[in-house]
Amino acid sequence: MTRHFDVGDVIGTPGPKPLAGIRILALEQMQALPFGTQLLARLGAEVVKIESPGSGDLGRGSLPAMVDPQGRSVGATFLRNNLSKRSIAIDLKSEAGRQLVLDLAPHFDVVAENFRSGAIERLGLGWDDIVAAHPSVVYVSLSGFGHAMDGTGDSPYRTWPALAAVVEAMSGIYDMRRPEGQPPVVSPMGAVGDISSALFAVIGLLAALRQRDATGRAQRVDIAMFDVLVAMADIVINFSSLGVHGGLGAVGIMDAFAASDGYVIVQVIREAQWPAFCSVFGAEDWVDDERFATRATWRDLMESDIRPRIEAWAAHRTKLEVAEAFTAAGLTSGPCFTDTEVVEDPHLAERHMIVAMERTDGVADPVLIPGNPIKIEGLAEGPERRVPWLGEHTDEVLAEDLGLDVDALASLRANGIIA
Repeated sequence: MTRHFDVGDVIGTPGPKPLAGIRILALEQMQALPFGTQLLARLGAEVVKIESPGSGDLGRGSLPAMVDPQGRSVGATFLRNNLSKRSIAIDLKSEAGRQLVLDLAPHFDVVAENFRSGAIERLGLGWDDIVAAHPSVVYVSLSGFGHAMDGTGDSPYRTWPALAAVVEAMSGIYDMRRPEGQPPVVSPMGAVGDISSALFAVIGLLAALRQRDATGRAQRVDIAMFDVLVAMADIVINFSSLGVHGGLGAVGIMDAFAASDGYVIVQVIREAQWPAFCSVFGAEDWVDDERFATRATWRDLMESDIRPRIEAWAAHRTKLEVAEAFTAAGLTSGPCFTDTEVVEDPHLAERHMIVAMERTDGVADPVLIPGNPIKIEGLAEGPERRVPWLGEHTDEVLAEDLGLDVDALASLRANGIIA
């Protein structure tokens, strides 16, 4: 069994992290922004997460789930995205709760939110509200379709809710890979729209911090998930702009082929690669065959010729052996791993990319969470803290930052403002 990097472990020499001293107040839900703020926490920032009393972050209600010490469900989406944060529970719909957030804001470098466009403004915690309370804030918004700002118009979809699958579909990537006559496959790899948007938000946030420090003025960062997916996809330039509408004929071979124990992907996208490709599975007779002269014809002959010949050769080899044969020939290939193979992969163990969080509900096996993919020479990884229970740090943060005493906290709790 591969060794897992425990959340309490420290890999490397302990020391200060690059974002130590940066404080982030996160009004966040589900995955996109929480993934980004977790990444910042891993790099040393202090992240305080505001959740709704009772239900908390919607990600807590996702499935599969574990149970926290209070018997409440903690879903996989929450577990994946909230290591090393503190949680405070505030009723944002109440005037007193709203005021608590405005009072907290000046104690933080960054206020970040990923509510549907318009929702945060209705709560009285939008850009105008926060900058009035904190004139040097970095304010980060992440939503499906963005906010109207100087230099940008208003989106016709601005009020739409948008989980990852919506913007992935609208970017064109589903239709590009849709089998002819079949509906598109939705969310083929999970939350690519969420995670990619989170990374753009982190880049914008770090750039805005630098700009804030240089000018002393508040900075506003606005990330639309739809924008991010269009920026990442090949649709605009490779297809629509250059005339290959809705097809992959000019791409070449990007396919999965069956081996004895699963599938392996192979990518051959240049005619100059064809001889090396053929040599791997004994098809040298195809090198000068005019039927295979261009990459466009490879697609036409995939099912009739190419796939049967490769899979006959691969049937007596493992997917790892097949991938090694293609890579040895200078081509791009890799095995399609199962979930078990992923978490037991030696590369991920060496790179500390599987983090283990001890469970609190009597189950012996830990929860496995992806580690930090950013590796910096000389910077220790960990220690990380487990995800926070709902409202676990409410009293602590409000006492530290706002100086509220026991009686004030008790009064807020009795009135349902905090939990």
